[in-house]
Amino acid sequence: MRISLNFVILIFAALSITLISACSDDSNPVAPENETPPDPFAQNARLGRGMNLGNALEAPNEGDWGVTLKSEYFGWIKSAGFNSVRIPIRWSTHALANAPYTIHPNFLLRVDWAITQALSRNLAVVINIHHYEEIMQDPAAHKARFLALWEQLANHYRDQSSDIFFEILNEPNANLTTTIWNQYLQEAIAVIRQTNPTRTIIVGPAFWYNSSALNSLVLPADDKNIIVAVHFYSPFNFTHQGADWVPGSGAWLGTTWSGTPAEQQAIQNEITLIANWGITNNRPMNIGEFGAYSAADIDSRARWTAFVARTAEANDISWHYWEFIAGFGVYNATTNDWNYPLLNALIPKSLALTAPQESAHTHQ
Repeated sequence: MRISLNFVILIFAALSITLISACSDDSNPVAPENETPPDPFAQNARLGRGMNLGNALEAPNEGDWGVTLKSEYFGWIKSAGFNSVRIPIRWSTHALANAPYTIHPNFLLRVDWAITQALSRNLAVVINIHHYEEIMQDPAAHKARFLALWEQLANHYRDQSSDIFFEILNEPNANLTTTIWNQYLQEAIAVIRQTNPTRTIIVGPAFWYNSSALNSLVLPADDKNIIVAVHFYSPFNFTHQGADWVPGSGAWLGTTWSGTPAEQQAIQNEITLIANWGITNNRPMNIGEFGAYSAADIDSRARWTAFVARTAEANDISWHYWEFIAGFGVYNATTNDWNYPLLNALIPKSLALTAPQESAHTHQ
């Protein structure tokens, strides 16, 4: 018997929706969130010092970029003294291209597993839409799909812990201009609020989450349960020297960061701008990514990392280091141990847990 492609797609979509609904039943061990919206500033403090689990679920397929998440990673991160993880996720390669844009059930189960690994270790967890390159190039053609992804995710996690944070879209850029992004984010928030009225949402400005674009960000005035994120890679010729995805970065090799008064002042100025925007707009602030690529010397990386982290903390800004175990990694997959200069820059020894969990790794 000959079966049409459309019929197969419809059957797959129906089965997928059934499986997704089954994943949301009362057997899920995660506690339901409170009916009263949490204080977003308290939620931001809950994020605290965080770690990005990059190059894994954000790759076209997990493992394509050399990182596959393991259960022990979450234990090591918690034991080192971190409070939260941010999990970048490329949903766009794991969902139907056409309506109803159903997320592939097996991929959703994999994300569920990662969330459970975090929550079971008392790590708050941020999930986002990451590397949705198509919407950056043709926003209008992908708007319906983008909103449908959030409708599915919001429904799937609707009764789960308030320690799960939704970040709407990583680094809007290119043709997803400020004007278009401000419209799309409002609609995405409205979709999420239909099923998650008390979920804490994270949003950043267009132009790659650059702090210079904060003044162009428009948020719903009546929704206070939102954390505003920026990304911090200044000075770029230091943090991205030798990065093969940045044209011309080879010429920056050898750039150091010594922590001179001028170098420190440049970082303080930008982080003060971020903090002041938050104060003026009564929004908690998060640095969702910061890090220096491994082509830079380790002493400069450690000095820069420590200065950014402490300056952010002094301004009540939560942060997530980029990233755990790849090119910027604070953990070395080859030696199967921490890059201690970076770990100690992020979590000073005096702040580390005294009784490591699930790990023999300790500060050196």
